[in-house]
Amino acid sequence: MALLTDTKARHIKPDDKPLPHGGVTGLALHPSSTKGRGKWVLRYVSPVTQKRRNAGLGSYPEITIAEAARLAQTMREQLASGYDPLELKKAKTTKIIIPTFEEAARQVHTELLPGWRNQKHGKQWISTLEQHVFPILGSVYLNEITPANVADVLRPFWMKIPETAGRVKQRIHKVMQWAWAHGHCSANPVDVVDHLLPQQVSVSIRTEHQPAMPWKVIPLYLASRVYSHERYNVTRALLLFTILTASRSGEARAMCWTEVDFKRNIWTIPPGRMKSGIRHRIPLSSQAVEILRQMRGLHEELVFPSPRKQIVLTDMVLTSFLRRTKAISDTPGRYAVAHGFRSSFRDWCSEHHYSHDIAERALAHTIKNKSEAAYHRTDLLDERRSMMQVWANYVFSSVG
Repeated sequence: MALLTDTKARHIKPDDKPLPHGGVTGLALHPSSTKGRGKWVLRYVSPVTQKRRNAGLGSYPEITIAEAARLAQTMREQLASGYDPLELKKAKTTKIIIPTFEEAARQVHTELLPGWRNQKHGKQWISTLEQHVFPILGSVYLNEITPANVADVLRPFWMKIPETAGRVKQRIHKVMQWAWAHGHCSANPVDVVDHLLPQQVSVSIRTEHQPAMPWKVIPLYLASRVYSHERYNVTRALLLFTILTASRSGEARAMCWTEVDFKRNIWTIPPGRMKSGIRHRIPLSSQAVEILRQMRGLHEELVFPSPRKQIVLTDMVLTSFLRRTKAISDTPGRYAVAHGFRSSFRDWCSEHHYSHDIAERALAHTIKNKSEAAYHRTDLLDERRSMMQVWANYVFSSVG
């Protein structure tokens, strides 16, 4: 069969039959709706499905006769090797694009952000990766990351700042879990990275507990340094209330009037502001209720607002006050911190023979044993009420 010429191709009309190329089996120029224009089509039988298929190779004259022949010949070679050219093309166009570590990390961060309790944690999560990981692994594709790469990131501060290293490792692990789940890698390299790094000092050895004021000292400290008849001294009132309720300072600082039931004297902290993510009820002693009554009128929503900006107080407010009043602690060379009063309360509970269960419920500690937690259906509010009143009477025992 004679080869198709440009002269003949340029004269193809809409009603003409397809013009065979003549040099490649199955290749023909099909007419279009305009004279002198056509579409290249290669007809073949798929070696995979044994069905007849038509492969488009482009339009004439944009794709010349010679170019169409080269494309068709390549497809014929693929057919001879047992491959379907259209399936190969489809596989190539749908190939998974592997993202870099930084691209994946930012995607994971965006997906996780709505589930975090506060924006501060979200910013810390991505900032640690920006500082420690992106400079080394940021531009590396997920399927190319090895345990050695991860170890190189962690090694400079693995022993010096173990807490930070642990958090960075955990966040890298989260990103690589996402990568594994999406088919971007065959395994998580962080799972074995410990074998490439030295053994860290045990957490129990390196953990530095929050400086706490000995419980026997609290009454005198409150009477001499904290208690005041000034109605609107927010900082003093906040510290007193935090001690009386054995709550975390952040829970008290963001406390709202809508959380207080003055009829039953109960403060209910919503799940979103609890470390455990579980609603917590605190029975209020008469002294705690009196402090709340003194705070009325300062703000429509917040119980302990910042006097100037009328927003939630920062976590440094109580820290600065305790330093200024030289609040002694059980840690040599350090002043007591607000969180330490929870430890003081826990020690007082033990010394006064309150049950472990009631004391832990008062502190809203999570029960780690799942079997034990399954049987805890009550928060023992009534039992805790009497305990919190005895505690309040004790801490105020030196107030005139």
